[in-house]
Amino acid sequence: MKQKTLLLIVFFCLFFIDAFSQAKQVFEAPDLKKILATQKMVAILPLRVTISFKKFPKNYDAANNAVQEKEEGINMQQGMYTYLLRKANDYIVSFQDVQRTNILLKQAGVYDKLDVITADSLCKILKVDAVIQASYAYEKTGSEAAAIAKTLVFGFGGSTASGSLTMQINNGADGNLLWRFYKQMNEGIFSTADELMERMMRKVARNFPYEK
Repeated sequence: MKQKTLLLIVFFCLFFIDAFSQAKQVFEAPDLKKILATQKMVAILPLRVTISFKKFPKNYDAANNAVQEKEEGINMQQGMYTYLLRKANDYIVSFQDVQRTNILLKQAGVYDKLDVITADSLCKILKVDAVIQASYAYEKTGSEAAAIAKTLVFGFGGSTASGSLTMQINNGADGNLLWRFYKQMNEGIFSTADELMERMMRKVARNFPYEK
């Protein structure tokens, strides 16, 4: 009994240490509020997702992994837009429909070249006052089967991946960085792109500069 109690204490200590170590970092430009007050429409770009593995699975395929990264980037873009749309009355700006954003990017021939196009150029293409760019990089650290087994036995399965979210807002007039947010995150076994983005945006919410 004493041994079980000791193990539980150690587990919770490690859990809280891990939680507090996932520190966030926030940058705000000195003239942020002044610039944001002039903005009306903001676009959300497809997220740049990077998936790596602590140990490559037997059936790993680089091409399929790249396809999954792109799909998750689009799904997370849609998830972010849905979250912001749901709370539209809480913000000082409107957010461009992501379907329109992606169509305009494709028509301009830059949809697959976002990493080599300046933010102000993208804003001109999209006819917006600013763009939100985000990236999510994560490493799969455990198997889903093991996590499911832990969930059934202990009631929780822990995380199957560790990652980090970086989100930033660039001004449309000059492309300058206005705001940047960084946070380490863990992905649970049952996390979908929508659920993951919901959790991410809740963490971002307290620092999101467009809130009234």
